[in-house]
Amino acid sequence: MIFTRWSAKLPGTQRRAAARSDRAAPRPAAGTPAAPPTAAPAPSAVPAAADGAPSAPTAATTGSVPAARAEHADPAPTQDRTPATLPPTVDALSVHDILGTIPALVAVVYGPEHRLAYVNGAYAAVFGPRPAGHTAREALPELAALGLLPLMDQVLRSGKPRTVKSRKVPGGDRTRDGYYTFTCTPIEVAASGPAPDPEVACVAPHKGVLVFGAEVTDQIESAERLRASEARQREAAVTLQRSLLPQELEQPDDLRVAATYQPGGTDAAVGGDWYDVITLGAGRTALVIGDVMGRGVRAAAVMGQLRTAVRAYARLDLPPHEVLQLLDGLAAEIDASQIATCVYAVHDPNEGRLVYASAGHLPILVRDPDGTVRRAAEPTGPPLGTGGWLHTSGSVPLGPGSSAVLYTDGLVERRDKDIDHGVEALERAFAGAAGAPDIVCDRLLRSLGITASHDDDVAILVLQHPARTGHDAELFHNAALELHGGTEAAPRARAFASGVLASWRFPPELHDLGVLAASELVANSLQHGTPPMRLRLRRTDRRLIVEVTDGDDHLPRRRRAEPADEAGRGISIIATIASSWGSRRTPGGGKAVWCEFALPRG
Repeated sequence: MIFTRWSAKLPGTQRRAAARSDRAAPRPAAGTPAAPPTAAPAPSAVPAAADGAPSAPTAATTGSVPAARAEHADPAPTQDRTPATLPPTVDALSVHDILGTIPALVAVVYGPEHRLAYVNGAYAAVFGPRPAGHTAREALPELAALGLLPLMDQVLRSGKPRTVKSRKVPGGDRTRDGYYTFTCTPIEVAASGPAPDPEVACVAPHKGVLVFGAEVTDQIESAERLRASEARQREAAVTLQRSLLPQELEQPDDLRVAATYQPGGTDAAVGGDWYDVITLGAGRTALVIGDVMGRGVRAAAVMGQLRTAVRAYARLDLPPHEVLQLLDGLAAEIDASQIATCVYAVHDPNEGRLVYASAGHLPILVRDPDGTVRRAAEPTGPPLGTGGWLHTSGSVPLGPGSSAVLYTDGLVERRDKDIDHGVEALERAFAGAAGAPDIVCDRLLRSLGITASHDDDVAILVLQHPARTGHDAELFHNAALELHGGTEAAPRARAFASGVLASWRFPPELHDLGVLAASELVANSLQHGTPPMRLRLRRTDRRLIVEVTDGDDHLPRRRRAEPADEAGRGISIIATIASSWGSRRTPGGGKAVWCEFALPRG
């Protein structure tokens, strides 16, 4: 653009003036012959005035631009017309008139040293008046502080505009700081007399830069308030998420367990990943991991409800697929629009297996004692809340020396790769991740490249079934006796329990309680159950477990026995003398009734 003044020119005025003159001339009456057309006199034939000077030419005779008239002429012919002024065109306005009235900051500089040619009123109101002719480094120190001088050099060299966004301008005496987006545009300052600097003559057009600053303070403050609100929401979601997760994992006797949760690094990446460890009694442990799709407080709240429900269902000591079946119906009631995946697994040290069921979740990885890693095979069902699906349970060996990892998709899923590649990478990392479970969790996070800026939340649950040797092996014992029924079953059970407990060197009080518990459980099974029956005694470093299984699936319950009743007191006696007791159905169609005694810590 060329910064100079232009005179007002009205092209085509001659034709419009002549047309108006024709319309204003009187028309001949009807029937009167029209006057013959006469040629317009030549300029040399213009009659002279009385003093000998030629008279003033008219628009009709000379074609020069007449005085400006109103756009709409009076249709009635008149001799006297008052001249009216047309609105000024853009060409008639000066650059100062335009730039001086806009609220944005405007500065015009020229030459390689960016000498100041002009600042508008808005610029002077923010930074104060600036002397013309001086270099920008001297006259416009605020531009140097904002880092605009190198940008102006680039614009002058390249001839292309450049923009910097949201630069903070200190408020000074004003009430608040301001933020401006500056655009530097190449221009050409035309030669129009002496330059603002008397020592520099404007004998030719100068290349310059127009600095245009638009205030964006309101937008920046709105964006900051929005970010602060999102940060508060994320903090609330993270706080809710962590408060709903286990504050301290239950540590089973036969397993070493550790878990970790890392929220996503982005504002929206706090989701519904969760895990839990639930001791079921009789040495059995439930391990759960799940993922509620979605982000924010809502996903965390749904996760909390599902975790609470899982703990309640786990107390029923149901098989894994039945727990998921109950959870599936509850998820649909909580929020039908939320999708959640889950794995529920139960480890039984007596069987050395991990029995599990999956609702649309990623496969469990198991590492054998020799370092081989394999995926737990099907079955798996659809996510929770879909309904209409009968979940089934599967199992995988998890004996002494084995480990397993349960995880959510944030650990292995990447936007640019198939999720199977992520699971394969996790298998390789898990194969070489030695150490305690908490160390394994950290190594898996590092191996999979999970950092604080990861865009999804991650949950990992690692469990190890250690192979015990030496002194540890002396603290863990198993003993079992098959019972075939008949009158000799109860005496055999008492004799077996007494001998085993004596060999494990229990103190007399605990020995007698163990024998009494075994006798009552066997008597209850003989009366209400069916063969085959088995008595199992198990010792860990923290408790003594007595368990009886039989072929009947009717679960006993504690009830109040009347004084005249001869039966119904066995379970009440067990509940009174033991630390805890329970019952469950076994996969073969029978049941197991157990009780535990806490060992004295010595």
